[in-house]
Amino acid sequence: MRTILVYAWRFWMVILGTVLTLIFFLPVYILSFRKEHYKYCYFFIRLWAIGMFYGMGFRYKKILRTTKKIDKNQPYVIISNHTSIMDVMLPCILFPDHPLCYVGKKEIEKIPIFGTVYKRVCVMVDRNSARSRADVYRRCAERMQDGQSIVIFPEGGVPDDTSIILDQFKDGAFILATKHQFPIAVFTFRGLKEMFPFDNKKGYPGVVKVFFNDILAPDATQKELKEKAFEEIQLSLIEKLK
Repeated sequence: MRTILVYAWRFWMVILGTVLTLIFFLPVYILSFRKEHYKYCYFFIRLWAIGMFYGMGFRYKKILRTTKKIDKNQPYVIISNHTSIMDVMLPCILFPDHPLCYVGKKEIEKIPIFGTVYKRVCVMVDRNSARSRADVYRRCAERMQDGQSIVIFPEGGVPDDTSIILDQFKDGAFILATKHQFPIAVFTFRGLKEMFPFDNKKGYPGVVKVFFNDILAPDATQKELKEKAFEEIQLSLIEKLK
C-alpha cells in the first residue's frame, strides 16, 4: 500500500510539473531573449521552483553555521551537495534577490517544452566534450559579470552507490571562483536523500534542513577552497542535530 501511495505522489509531481511549466513557459521564454530582462525572467523561474517544492509537500528549516550575510548586490558561486532533483528548487527559493544560472547537463535540453527554456537560462555542458567543459568557465564568468549568480553541484552528479554520504568534489566551482574572484556561498541540503531520492519507489514529504555553512572568499587557493567546502558540507551531513 505504501509503495502505491509513493507512486501516486510521484505521479502528482509529473502533473504538477507539467501544469507549472505550461503556465510559466511563455513569460520565461520571452524574457530569456535579452540578458537585461533576465531578472524578470528569474521571477517566473522562481515561482515555478516554489510551486514545485511546496506543491510536493516539502518545507525547509534554515540553520545558520555562519554570521556572514549574503550581499544582494554581489554575485556568488553557490554550491551544495546533490542527492535529489529537489536540490534544484532550493537555491531559487533561498535567493530571491540573485538571478540564478545553473550549470547543467546538455542532455536535459531534449525534454519537451522544459528543455527549450532550460537551454536559454542555463549554462549547458557536454561532459563528453573537453571543449565544452573548458568553455563553461568563460560562459559562467560572462553571466556573473551580468549580475547573475552561478549554481554548481560540485559532486558532478548523484553517485549510484547510495551509501556514499558525499562524493568527491570536482574542481569546476573552485576554478571559477579563484580565476574570476567570486565568493563561494556554501550550503548543505539534508533530508532529501531520504525524502525524494532518484528511486521512484521511495520518498515522502517533509521538512528539509538547509545549512548555510559559509561564504568563502576567493583569496585562498583552489585546493584550499575545495577542501574547506567539502569539510563544511560533510560535517553538516554526518553530525547529530540537537
